Amino acid sequence: MTDTTPPTQPDRPPRALEGLRVIDLSRVVAGPLCTQTLADHGADVIKVEPPGGDETRHLGPPFTAIGSAAYFGNLNRGKRALALDLTRPDAREVLLRLLEGADILVENLLPGTMERWGLGFEHNLLPRFPGLIYCSISGFGRDGPLGGLPGYDAVLQAMCGLMSINGDPAAGPTRVGVPIVDLVTGHMAVSGILMAVLARARTGRGQRVEATLFDSALSILVPQAVNWMHSGRTPGLLGSAHPSIAAYDRYRCADGEIFLGVVNDGQFRRFCEHVGLNHLLTDPRFSNNAQRMQHRPALRETIEKTLSARTRYPLCDELMAAGVPIGPVNSIPEAFALEHTRHRNMAVTGEGDYQSTGIPLKLSETPGSPGKAPPAFAADTDAILAEHGYDEAARVRLKASGAVLERLPR
Repeated sequence: MTDTTPPTQPDRPPRALEGLRVIDLSRVVAGPLCTQTLADHGADVIKVEPPGGDETRHLGPPFTAIGSAAYFGNLNRGKRALALDLTRPDAREVLLRLLEGADILVENLLPGTMERWGLGFEHNLLPRFPGLIYCSISGFGRDGPLGGLPGYDAVLQAMCGLMSINGDPAAGPTRVGVPIVDLVTGHMAVSGILMAVLARARTGRGQRVEATLFDSALSILVPQAVNWMHSGRTPGLLGSAHPSIAAYDRYRCADGEIFLGVVNDGQFRRFCEHVGLNHLLTDPRFSNNAQRMQHRPALRETIEKTLSARTRYPLCDELMAAGVPIGPVNSIPEAFALEHTRHRNMAVTGEGDYQSTGIPLKLSETPGSPGKAPPAFAADTDAILAEHGYDEAARVRLKASGAVLERLPR
């Protein structure tokens, strides 16, 4: 572990990953989310972009003051930026120089790309950097029938069955409204990297960490996949309902919709008593969850008729206080207007016009903190190169050769 971070600021405790240096070759969502998480918790992350930049810089509007899409800003705060054309030998030499002081490399290039450049982990990097943790993120992995093929979030949602259980019969299979497979894969990569860091502390050896969209998508089919494995029944579209629980669904109130999350008999009893449905408690059709599942349509009709006269926020406040899980179906602006969102620091602002979501993982002794606003393309080129031993003449040569870039192509 190489301590390359500046001294801890006196107004905050040290973050958990200070002293780790990460070289980030990743683009789009899963890889950048992984490395932003590491940066939030103190790692020094150098983002190395290709000549055209990370694709999310261009996925707008809206765009920010530095000219990048807001999308990019949600995944790249706290990093320093350099741009290399790794198809050029001089640029690959720069990358090797960066790796001399690095602990972790994260990449999501098509499998085989690093090997073609003479940068394969097992044969090229590990012998030279035996402590390096190399995280590879891809659609399907390096081998197997689909190995090496490109993969994108929505495609994996479709292939792995997520779309087949999301939506209702009227609309048909529907993509989840956020890149859920990318996001889960990013967090899987963080977990794998930290496991490898712990293992290295014992063995002194780095290792390959592999996270794929395909594996991640299949892993989150809970409980749908295992229900099918045991029952032989193919899960279908249930809208907002749960495949194994009733009443666990979306219902309409007088002023909008709520989601009721009754999981056990005690919650069902408290719900019925609070909203005036006591007669359901003596009806054998609803005596337990298995019975409620068999008679779900009748139960839904009764609940929705009762709730249709209630206003959602008072109802949710009352039922939550009574121990019944329930919440309003909020828009994104409504969700970020919640007092609890502010209390949990889940909306952050930074210099300039930077705004983003906060840090979801809270540590009591070494809390994370959002780093500086996402960098402009190649914003830290000279500082990073100088830090790694390149004098001004060498930097000029690298830029003139096209190995190092300072601006996006027009």
